[in-house]
Amino acid sequence: MFVRKKVVVLVSGGMDSVAALYDAHREHQVVVALSFDYGSKHNHREIPFAAWHCQKLGVPHRVIALGFMGELFKSDLLKPGGAIPDGHYEEQSMKQTVVPFRNGILLSIAGGYAESIEAQGLVIAAHAGDHAIYPDCREDFMRAMADAIRLGTYARVEILRPFIHLTKAQIAGHGHRLGVDFSRTWSCYKGGDLHCGTCGTCVERREAFQEARLADPTSYVAQTPLPPRPTPVSTG
Repeated sequence: MFVRKKVVVLVSGGMDSVAALYDAHREHQVVVALSFDYGSKHNHREIPFAAWHCQKLGVPHRVIALGFMGELFKSDLLKPGGAIPDGHYEEQSMKQTVVPFRNGILLSIAGGYAESIEAQGLVIAAHAGDHAIYPDCREDFMRAMADAIRLGTYARVEILRPFIHLTKAQIAGHGHRLGVDFSRTWSCYKGGDLHCGTCGTCVERREAFQEARLADPTSYVAQTPLPPRPTPVSTG
């Protein structure tokens, strides 16, 4: 049986998390949305969009600064790291953009905050298309984190993943029906003035709108033909 909960929503400012915010706003009581500034190349482009949508929905928004991640962790997604690779999101080269244990850190902080403000759940926009090259997106990891947060909080805070059986294209369609203005979301890992159109996250964004048969409202620097999806790799 569905139970309406007091929830905290993790909102980066990207397509998936903004759609999850709108979904949670319809289904639950959103007590706060959290964004994390952890030193990525694109945080400065994403977070203002997260704030814009929260203001539109009347949801309190907090930005948590995690500068130590940018200073101490190794990843090309972070400002001190190397160049963001172009190509398909599922290519092995995208391992360069893994921020070690990022989701573990963000969920742990959100879990503690949720208990502190008497929220019952955390909403994260994990979905069926999340990629095996990211260890902290895999199903085994997410189940373990859900167990840890539930068992480690008096309130038994739950991780809620409303999109876990949806593809990114299906999320785009769902968000469209909820009235999400996707022009006010950010995907590109390069963090420039416009979406580059060629990095893995831009390719994934373009694919999602194409597969959902929705007009893509995004301005891209380049719209070269989409690269083919690579052969799936082992997660071992």
